[in-house]
Amino acid sequence: MYELRFDERKCLGCQTCDCLTKCQYMDIDVETAKTEMRKIINGEDSFVLRQCVTCYACEEYCKKGNHPFYLIVERQEELDIPPLPRPLIKQGVQMGVPWRGELVVQDVQEPFLDMCMFPQLAGSIQGKLFDSVSIAPTDARQRAHFFCQLMYLHYARSSVIRERLPQVIENIARHNVKEVICFHDECYGTFASYAPAFGIEVPFKPVHFFEYLYNRLVDLKDDIKPLNLKVAYQRPCSSRLSSDKLHLVDDIFDLIGVESVEREYVGENALCCAGAIRMQKYEGRYELADDVLRRNIEDMVRAGTQFCVFNCPACFDSIGHVVARSGMNPIFMGDLCRLAVG
Repeated sequence: MYELRFDERKCLGCQTCDCLTKCQYMDIDVETAKTEMRKIINGEDSFVLRQCVTCYACEEYCKKGNHPFYLIVERQEELDIPPLPRPLIKQGVQMGVPWRGELVVQDVQEPFLDMCMFPQLAGSIQGKLFDSVSIAPTDARQRAHFFCQLMYLHYARSSVIRERLPQVIENIARHNVKEVICFHDECYGTFASYAPAFGIEVPFKPVHFFEYLYNRLVDLKDDIKPLNLKVAYQRPCSSRLSSDKLHLVDDIFDLIGVESVEREYVGENALCCAGAIRMQKYEGRYELADDVLRRNIEDMVRAGTQFCVFNCPACFDSIGHVVARSGMNPIFMGDLCRLAVG
């Protein structure tokens, strides 16, 4: 069984405990953070395990690369402290089994784009930006074979990820590609962060979708017509696992001639879409989710946002309609880039 590579000496020797003190959903001072992290490391109960909204942000806040969020999820499961109602967990876990039916192995040419659980969005992968891209899966019946499983961190079911992820990696590797472009931040985070943290081998190089978009836009720079729009980026929780790629958002915006509005909730301070919070079973979660959504949307409107840019389909489904009702246009990053190259 794969085990988390966590160095408790790094954690206990930390003087700032940024992983908890920077949390936007819990108010924790340094001394309390040290006490609670010591409990979590020792396998003891902590209020953190119940108040965690599973936004992944502490993975980014920890500058030691010590995976505090993965440890929190491990302890939630070990101590049977599920953040979501048990029937919802059972239903969700049954949905994502990656070996139902026969895997159709395609004869593909690189670049190879992994759509994970979202083949229904493959219609956006067309035009100049994607004219040489091979896509899998193209059939919704095959999507479970490519499902990265990382969603189950929200369910406190890390064991499910560890059990299934090697099979998912094998399913992708059977296409004989050296590099895999990950459409979803969650997939990239799975292969670039989660798998190494648990010692799970990945025989291909994961490429972030934004990295592909940026490089392709550079190739097509003569075709770009600046969009002259004011935009805000809705950062998904899973992008916390790849904070080194966040600069690509502004790099892409610069290339296509859009202005990233000045906001309070950007970068490390970004607010999640609150979708996972709304599903949690603990008291006050609906009120918290409503407050997070209100602050996030008001921040965008106040800054003069015209387009709210998404990369996560779950975020789009969760708040896209609220964005639209607030007078802004919700759009995926890939579609925004397609507009710029005609």
